[in-house]
Amino acid sequence: MKPTLTMFLSIFTVLLFVSCNTDAKKQSTTNQSTTSNVDKTKGQAFIKDDGSTPNVLQIAMGSPDHTTLVAAVQAADLENTLVNAGPLMVFAPTNAAFDALPEGTVANLLKPENKNALANILKYHVTPGNYSIKLLKKFKKLGQANNQYVTIEVKGDDVYIGGAKIIASIKAGNGIVHVIDKVLLPPTKEN
Repeated sequence: MKPTLTMFLSIFTVLLFVSCNTDAKKQSTTNQSTTSNVDKTKGQAFIKDDGSTPNVLQIAMGSPDHTTLVAAVQAADLENTLVNAGPLMVFAPTNAAFDALPEGTVANLLKPENKNALANILKYHVTPGNYSIKLLKKFKKLGQANNQYVTIEVKGDDVYIGGAKIIASIKAGNGIVHVIDKVLLPPTKEN
């Protein structure tokens, strides 16, 4: 009788071990399939931090005058790019600047099939660096994040970037936001 009890316990132990091992494999497979799906609400852009200076994206998201810009950034999936350590200098067109574009332009750019063109335009509004208006007055042009250049012009006390007037500047945790009155359109590349 004793050998039967020992044998029963041995079999039970093996079955228990196999069962636990199988459950662990199922859990591992479930975790892998879950993480392979991209969640657009993950990443640095979606971390809540009430204690530090807002980054350039948070400044735009908190502004009622930049809802179109934020919608464009989201449509181009550039949120996480704008929260990088930087420093980043963002030239942020107001809603009125987007409204001044030809009718239908913004709606067309927000379509998924135009994501690359939209991203190119938005990157033309970003420069690596953290330059005040006073420092910008010393430049003639800036290299933008889309690998093109934009001109700087000084008229009296006003600074214009690509023909858009800087109407305000807001320091950010990862750079600076210069609010502008026009949308910057990158020059078309010639073939």
